[in-house]
Amino acid sequence: MIARAPGREFARLPWHGREIELEYEWVGAPRTDAPPVVFLHEGLGSISMWKDFPREFCAAHGLSGFVFSRYGYGNSSPKPPDERWATDFMHEQANAVLPALFAAVGIERPWLFGHSDGASIALLHAAGHPASGVIAVAPHLFVEEVSIRSIERARDAFESSDLRARLARHHADPDSAFRGWNDAWLSPTFRRWNIEAGIERIACPVLAVQGENDEYGTLEQIHAIARRLPKTRLLVIPECGHSPHRDQPALLAREAGRFILEFPPS
Repeated sequence: MIARAPGREFARLPWHGREIELEYEWVGAPRTDAPPVVFLHEGLGSISMWKDFPREFCAAHGLSGFVFSRYGYGNSSPKPPDERWATDFMHEQANAVLPALFAAVGIERPWLFGHSDGASIALLHAAGHPASGVIAVAPHLFVEEVSIRSIERARDAFESSDLRARLARHHADPDSAFRGWNDAWLSPTFRRWNIEAGIERIACPVLAVQGENDEYGTLEQIHAIARRLPKTRLLVIPECGHSPHRDQPALLAREAGRFILEFPPS
């Protein structure tokens, strides 16, 4: 078990007839006059895998931030080995888990800053729930062959390299974190997963960001958002892969911060 970090708290939520714990942490400037920025991590992420990006982002722009590890990740409750995530696991996170978590910690109309799977969850949540805006970084709207190939390579690395040991630095149960994501994405039924139509009800501002060298998806992912939501602002980052907050953190922080501050809280 990873030691519980100072300052982190745990929210207890219902989950399919039992109770789970989600670890979370507040960063940045405490504010009551503006909505917080909620950071939603990638398919192998957690609070600690964001490193200092959320804290430094919020400090630079005078914002309050909320960072948490989803079920199965970090020090949140791990999933049992026999539990398999359904094809719609991101919908469940967006429409069941997030509303319950926000109610538990007192968050209303947040800015949603999501990366990869977390960006997809952010878009799905904003389509059906109040949100001040979305920063969607390397989102997935549909399944591409480049995504599947990269996820298959991740599976091979987990089984044959030190990837499991490296993930153990960030997850109390690295098998829970890896298998939940990897098994769901590589399921044959997941090839038909598509949320393009599901985001059309989004009314809040959206900034869609992607690295031009993203190994998990083509730029068609963010262009698909713009087709469905014409007011979307696109940001393509050069010399950048799937994780702009690691490859180009200063550029991402600058542009995302400017975007948020363009929309004063109502």
